[in-house]
Amino acid sequence: MGFRLKGFPGKGTFKRGVHPPERKNLSQDISIEVIPPPEKLLIPLLQNIGEACKAVIEPKQEVVFGEKIADADGFISAPLHAPLSGKIAKFAMTTLPNGRHVKAIQIDAHKEQVSEDALWHDMFFRDWPKDVYSLFSSEEISKRIRNAGIVGLGGAAFPTHVKIKYNQKKSIDALLVNGCECEPYLTTDYRVMVEAPEPVITGALFAAMATNAGQIVVCIEDNKPLAVKAISNAAKGTGIKVAVLKTKYPQGSERHMIKAVMNRVIPLGGLPGDVGVVVSNVATIAAVARAVLYEKPLTHRVVCVTGGGIKRPANLLVPLGMSYRALIDYCGGMTENAARILSGGPMMGFSFTDLDMPVTKGTSGITVLTHDEIKRDKETACLRCGRCVDVCPMALVPARLALAARKRDVEMAEKYNIMGCLETGCCGYVCPANIPLIQLIRAGKAMVMTNRKLQSKN
Repeated sequence: MGFRLKGFPGKGTFKRGVHPPERKNLSQDISIEVIPPPEKLLIPLLQNIGEACKAVIEPKQEVVFGEKIADADGFISAPLHAPLSGKIAKFAMTTLPNGRHVKAIQIDAHKEQVSEDALWHDMFFRDWPKDVYSLFSSEEISKRIRNAGIVGLGGAAFPTHVKIKYNQKKSIDALLVNGCECEPYLTTDYRVMVEAPEPVITGALFAAMATNAGQIVVCIEDNKPLAVKAISNAAKGTGIKVAVLKTKYPQGSERHMIKAVMNRVIPLGGLPGDVGVVVSNVATIAAVARAVLYEKPLTHRVVCVTGGGIKRPANLLVPLGMSYRALIDYCGGMTENAARILSGGPMMGFSFTDLDMPVTKGTSGITVLTHDEIKRDKETACLRCGRCVDVCPMALVPARLALAARKRDVEMAEKYNIMGCLETGCCGYVCPANIPLIQLIRAGKAMVMTNRKLQSKN
């Protein structure tokens, strides 16, 4: 499939980047399956960028499906709701994939729950009108998004009400709906677009109303023709356009998508709003439709369980708080040659070993890789070959950033703009010395942030 960019100033791609094996064939043709409700859930109070929530319930309290159990503690935060009916068992501590320890709420589920068919209908097959312009004001749309606890479901988990709102200081003229899903293996967004494109379209119309965006573009890579067809058919008569972009990693990065479609460059340290654009993921936009039309909170999400180390790859509709172990077991468990488990995909995901970690709003997938899929040799000294520079989509010098982190040299890290790194993993993917560049850079960024906080206090 070729590019479909008529009427757009962009070229449908960006400079640098990589072409890792996609491996989406493992799960791309598998329909979304509603997983049976578990006996218990563990709901972390931090599931978004920003502030953690504060619990509004107590142990032994009964809660019903969709009831608020924790409220946002600050503007950049999002409330939490009960994914199942049950009893609050206790408060506990849990670990997130990034290693952070956070407080959590354990819910022991009742035997009687919403049926799987009813949940599926509630999520995807209600009435999704296309004539929405007289239904709600911009303020009401943003309010309902906030009340529903919606965050970015592509992995960033940024509270959606913060970006989907009218901004008097920044004029927004375009809403880009991100359907690229460039991360290898993962097919979460793809299945949402193929199976339930209507709420994506309705949600996009609401988001455009809230932001006052004059044009809406759904951006999809050219390796997803069925998604392009489904979204194009659902968008008929709405004025929404579909941009088919070149398949390359990380095309799903909002910075590079804006360049590929709109030919606009976000300034260093800037945001999409600085160039008149709002970007939101397709699954997030579908959640917006449910929240605005039916006041349904974010309690479930689609999670792709995939990789050569999974016996039965699947795309699952999962309640937040369900353990990774339960999802893997539901998919038949891991193969004998399973070697590494990732929260997310192989490029930007976090490796972990604790299978009792809970699914959060930002959990896009679980990828289990075999030894053959990893094929990583021992680390050697940097060859100074420059390959990491050649592929870095931010035109940084990853080897220097990694060196600064190893030396704990804050000045050097700042000099080479370590905070500008998007952590795409392109550098580590091509490094012939097998240096764990992204892991080092993440540690370096934490070092810089700690230093900045200390300086601000002085």
